[in-house]
Amino acid sequence: MFDSPLSASAYEVLVVDPGVDDETLRKAYRLRLRQTHPDTGGDAAVFIQVQRAWELVGTPEARAAYDRGHGFGETAAPEWSGWRPPAARTDTRPRARSFGQPGGWRRERYLTLIREWAGRGVTLDDPYDPALVRSAPVALRRLLADALAEEATARIVAGLGMGYTVWHDVAAVGRGSSPDDKIDHIVLGPSGLYGVLSEDFGGPVGLRRGEFSGPSIPGAPIAELLTHMRTVARRAGVRFSGALVVLPDEDVPAPIQELGRIRSVPVTITARSALATVLRRGITGARDIGGNEVFDVRTRLQQTVRFA
Repeated sequence: MFDSPLSASAYEVLVVDPGVDDETLRKAYRLRLRQTHPDTGGDAAVFIQVQRAWELVGTPEARAAYDRGHGFGETAAPEWSGWRPPAARTDTRPRARSFGQPGGWRRERYLTLIREWAGRGVTLDDPYDPALVRSAPVALRRLLADALAEEATARIVAGLGMGYTVWHDVAAVGRGSSPDDKIDHIVLGPSGLYGVLSEDFGGPVGLRRGEFSGPSIPGAPIAELLTHMRTVARRAGVRFSGALVVLPDEDVPAPIQELGRIRSVPVTITARSALATVLRRGITGARDIGGNEVFDVRTRLQQTVRFA
C-alpha cells in the first residue's frame, strides 16, 4: 500500500491535491473517515487505507518526509543500474551464489522510456522522483514496480546461504519469443528447483481458474511463467520442482497460498516475507533435490542460462 509505483498515493486516497494546506488536508481526512467507515456502509479495506494515509501525511514532519519520497522513492537503485554509487557491504554472512542482474532489464527499459516520455532535452534530476513516477503512463510505472519487486526478491534469496544458487533475469529464448520473455529468478536448493515470478500489481488481485484476474493484470502472468519455465527446462535438460509467485505482503490474503498443480507443475503464491520459508521447506508436490543431482542441475543451468 502506497509504496508501489502502481498504487494510489496517500493524497489520492484522501482525495486531495498534494499541494493543499494542512487544514484542508485534515478536513479531507475526516470526510473520508465518515465516507469509508464500515458502520456507515463504507468499505473496511478503504477505511484502513485512509487511516494509513493519514499516518503518512497527518503531521508536517511526516508529510515532508513523504513528499521527499516515500516507499519506492526511497528505494536505492542497485549499483549496477548506473544511477547509484556502490555501497560497502556490512553483512559478512555466507550468501547464496547469484548470477545475473535482478530487475536489470526492466530498470534499463524504465530509465530509457521515462526520459523519452519527459521529452528530448529535458533534464531529469531524479528519474525515480515519486511525483514524476506517479505522473507517468501506467506502462512505465509497471516497469519500475516490477523491477523493484525483482530486486526485493533478490535481497531475500541472497540470504538463503551457500546451499542455494540463484539466476536472475533468465532469458526464455524459444521459437517466437520476444526480448521480455524471461524468468525473473531461478532458485536451486535442497528443497528443489523453482521458477520464481516477482510481481507488484499495485494492490490486491483475485484468482480465477489458476490465474490472476482483474483489470490491473497484464496478460496471464502464471501461464507465462510456466511457459518460460518449460522453455528453459528443455534447453537445459532439467526438471523444475515448482513455480512461485511473490507478491507484497499486503496484497495477499494469506502468506502462503498453494494453488496445486497447473500444467503438471505445483504453483504457490507467497507473500514476500514468507518467501525464504517456502524456499527452505519446499511446497506440496514438489520434488526435493539432493546429493549429486544438485551439482548436475547447477552445471546444466550454468552451461545453458542466458540473461535478458
